[in-house]
Amino acid sequence: MSKDHIIKSMLSEQVSMTPNGFLADALNPQQFAKVYELFFDSILKISASDITGVEGYGEFNENCKTEYSTCREFLVDTFADDKEGYWYHWKELYDTTLLDREFVEKYLMEMEARIEYCEDRRYLVNNNTFFEIMITDGKTQVGFPDWSRSGICDFLLDFAIMDLNKPYLNIPELLFDYCGKRNIVIPDFKERFLCMAYYKGIDVLRWHASIDDEESCMSIMKSINELKDRIYAI
Repeated sequence: MSKDHIIKSMLSEQVSMTPNGFLADALNPQQFAKVYELFFDSILKISASDITGVEGYGEFNENCKTEYSTCREFLVDTFADDKEGYWYHWKELYDTTLLDREFVEKYLMEMEARIEYCEDRRYLVNNNTFFEIMITDGKTQVGFPDWSRSGICDFLLDFAIMDLNKPYLNIPELLFDYCGKRNIVIPDFKERFLCMAYYKGIDVLRWHASIDDEESCMSIMKSINELKDRIYAI
């Protein structure tokens, strides 16, 4: 069975992998404000997937298996300098690109300090909830056609990616209110959100640094810098 078929078997029928519509990136802030609950509903349906029989943490391989036993192993090893593959010796970027060592090390420490809040929070995550990938009809449907980065982690990762993509949409603030109205309790919400946001933020930052995308790097760093104050103000 293919990876997509295995993932589809985990998902509720209410989660679409082949949606009709347009890229969610086309929504302006006013349009998104009218349908944000639809996005949140859809992501929470992903997190409600049955992952019985799926062990560990991390992104799925082609057989839908994960690599790590704990959340800490997954998050910390993501930034190991000797990790085989594309990111082998990635810390050389400090010397060859605009990637700022002090900034990265600061927020990796912030991430590590919060991993305990995310440990044992095991959910299916799409891990690609960028607006230029999600599909919507702007009214009743949000779908997720790309599951290439999917895996097992804290479900707040999918919301943190949305916020990293478009911080001006105030995703965590809206999510906190959304949960309050529906009596949805997310223990340690603030620390878990920050942990996931710092993890994905630094991961995305080094990617944009590797392709010399200065504008995106500056935007990501600004977002990461401001996030703690935003979260603690909720």
